[in-house]
Amino acid sequence: MPPIETIRRLRDDDDMECLTDVIHAGYAQLGSGGMRFWGTHQTIDDTRTRCSEGWCFVAEINNAIIGTITIKPPQPDSEVPFYRDPFTWSLTQFAVLPELQGRGIGKRLHDAAVHAAVEQGAHRIALDTAEPAKHLIAMYESWGYVLIGSCD
Repeated sequence: MPPIETIRRLRDDDDMECLTDVIHAGYAQLGSGGMRFWGTHQTIDDTRTRCSEGWCFVAEINNAIIGTITIKPPQPDSEVPFYRDPFTWSLTQFAVLPELQGRGIGKRLHDAAVHAAVEQGAHRIALDTAEPAKHLIAMYESWGYVLIGSCD
């Protein structure tokens, strides 16, 4: 029987240590390339807090979490002006286990998060990544994102 893949909202009883391990694994290559994303080193409490700032989705195969993404509503107090826009939701904490990347799991997570945001009134979806992460920028551009600026 082939593995059963599911995309769903995070539940209160999900294992936050496991989710944090998935995030660390998903960001490990970026970290080894000298990029310091929060996902490379966040604690279990950081994961819990970041998930609570929006709607966290997980991907599972045979009931094991193998990917995640969080969509956050507008952030009126953000340092990033675009994130303060009342119709702009943003993606964060996006990771898929390295051995499962390239199979469309990330795209399905992305699409589930975007769909949920649009249902809540989002007109735009934003995200950020490090400029040296060229492969991620290319992936996001292939999904229709455009570069609108840069910040630190």
